[in-house]
Amino acid sequence: MIHYMLVCDDGHHFDGWFRDSASFESQCAQRQIACPFCASAGVSRGVMAPHVARSGHADDAERLRSMIRDLREKVVAGAEDVGERFPEEARAIEEGDAERRPIRGRATFEEAKALLEDGIEILPVPGLPNDGN
Repeated sequence: MIHYMLVCDDGHHFDGWFRDSASFESQCAQRQIACPFCASAGVSRGVMAPHVARSGHADDAERLRSMIRDLREKVVAGAEDVGERFPEEARAIEEGDAERRPIRGRATFEEAKALLEDGIEILPVPGLPNDGN
């Protein structure tokens, strides 16, 4: 199997797995690959860095977990938790109906997508990594 980072004509990035590069080329030429975000069949390979195996993998994984924990702690400490009201509060802030301030909370995939489509910038915050992984 071969993994490609793909990009559609509208600039959406997504992953694709193929038996080999010839399979990708054939499917792409027949317009059988579609963007999962906009359904565009105008797809090409994006820029990818090669995967290089390194020693010290466990140390790298722990360093990444630590960085995610630190990021999450900073976001939690610096933003007001509005819980399930996040989509409504984000819209109110954007429209000037609420005080501009950092907020955090929960939104469904559909709610988050609607906010982004309306030009409201949001950023998912990663959960705490499972220390058993």
